[in-house]
Amino acid sequence: MSLELGLSVPAKIGMSVGDVETPALIIDLDAFERNLSKMRNVVEKQGVGLRAHAKAHKSADIAHRQMEVGGAHGFCCQKVSEATVLVDSGITDILVSNQIVHPAKIARLIDLGKRALIRVCVDDAQNVHDLSQAAITGEAEIGCLVEIDVGAGRCGVNPGKDAAVLAQQIADAPGLRFDGLQAYNGSAQHCIEATERQALFDTVVQKVEQTLVALNEAGLACPIVSGAGTGTFQKEAASGVFTELQAGTYCLMDASYMTVRNLEGGQEVPFENAMFLQCTVMSAARPGKVVCDGGHKSHAVDSGLPILVDVDGAAYVGCNDEHGIINDPKNQLKLKDKIRLIPGHCDPTCNLHDYLVGVRNGIVETVWPVTARGKLW
Repeated sequence: MSLELGLSVPAKIGMSVGDVETPALIIDLDAFERNLSKMRNVVEKQGVGLRAHAKAHKSADIAHRQMEVGGAHGFCCQKVSEATVLVDSGITDILVSNQIVHPAKIARLIDLGKRALIRVCVDDAQNVHDLSQAAITGEAEIGCLVEIDVGAGRCGVNPGKDAAVLAQQIADAPGLRFDGLQAYNGSAQHCIEATERQALFDTVVQKVEQTLVALNEAGLACPIVSGAGTGTFQKEAASGVFTELQAGTYCLMDASYMTVRNLEGGQEVPFENAMFLQCTVMSAARPGKVVCDGGHKSHAVDSGLPILVDVDGAAYVGCNDEHGIINDPKNQLKLKDKIRLIPGHCDPTCNLHDYLVGVRNGIVETVWPVTARGKLW
């Protein structure tokens, strides 16, 4: 996307990464592109689609790279405003993988459906009625996925007969189209132990298959079964049940997904950390400890503290609004030193920044605006 590089932008194309103002999100473009290629190879080998989740990065530029390099055919968004940003950028196949119930939001969703192929998740008959009435008024058609609760205990109708009843109501509703199932278990994504994660996934498949039987008995075709995340995508891809994957974090990665283990005890998720929070040491007044400018206003700590990279024996141990506390027992870090952190959770971290700074071979190659930052409605 076009970008005016003004004083508020932390970097300029062509500058050294060491000159980027901090705290700033740095994208290692080589690692980022390798992650895209790895995911593309998986979906092509397994014959499934990739509907990448844009909430991970909230960047239209990254979304277009996921299509051009990474084989994504469409995207998930959690909010109508988030979807609007992608449609404005030229992306035309979007699933709002959430329930949209407020009348104003429904109206905007229907309007968006006149510009792109838009689908939305539903788990309630009242929502079906409201969507249908808005589609009639707006003279548009919206595809719907029935969300089933496959174990997360969050949104979703009961699998099996209850899901089939709701699917029939969608199929019968003017302005709506039953397109399939949403079957995502977020609690399985960060499950560290492989055997426990497999058990959760087996439950997902069992509930999807139960629902497919009920849909078939009702005479309803189910062209889409959508779900999966970065922690389990390989299982969904190979299941023979899912038709598309909704992984999002894979392209950037974060510290939380690094803890997910396979049966051998190694890292389960086959992607590299491509996003780092670059910070500056702003105080080194006391031996054994320094303070950087990366407090929790610059990275999310809901999934744990960030990992400090390439400083042997030092660790990020705490934070305030604007300050990050680093234990440095070997006194390696000095005032004005640049450091890099791997954020614990990339999705809300991206939402804290205006720009992503793409770097290759130590030089700023691109600056991407976080185009859907703050799009929460």
